[in-house]
Amino acid sequence: MEPGTEWDPPRKDLSSEVQKDQAIRFPTGVLKPQEINLILNHLPVDITYIDKDDIVKYFSGSPERVFARPKTIIGRNVQNCHPPASVHVVEKLVDDFKQGRKNSESFWINMKDKYVYIRYFAVRDENGTYMGTMEVTQDIRPLQAIEGEKRLLS
Repeated sequence: MEPGTEWDPPRKDLSSEVQKDQAIRFPTGVLKPQEINLILNHLPVDITYIDKDDIVKYFSGSPERVFARPKTIIGRNVQNCHPPASVHVVEKLVDDFKQGRKNSESFWINMKDKYVYIRYFAVRDENGTYMGTMEVTQDIRPLQAIEGEKRLLS
């Protein structure tokens, strides 16, 4: 069914929210900063973002973070946030993203009672220009235990 037909339910005009509540208009909707923060902190993954200059700009605040992140890393160079033994890996990964050799990379490690899946993604604008790197981390041990199907609510 095409939008605008008689079957298309009425929509609330969100333009006024953008102005009065400092909401942000995205191509797919409108959200207030508080809503964005709540959404990001409720995702079942940890997110960390560094910009094109390798500066840590953001990390999600999930209470179940795999790797603790102190707020003092915001504004730091990402290389200064890793142990010296792994800095060369970080530098190579970011350089591969910047040079367009890669768009993603994944690692997985056993860490105590967790099986940690770490994914890195080059963040590019609509022209393909490198804008930064996003790290997404998740304990996938619970996912590995899933069997069969579940089609009803518990």
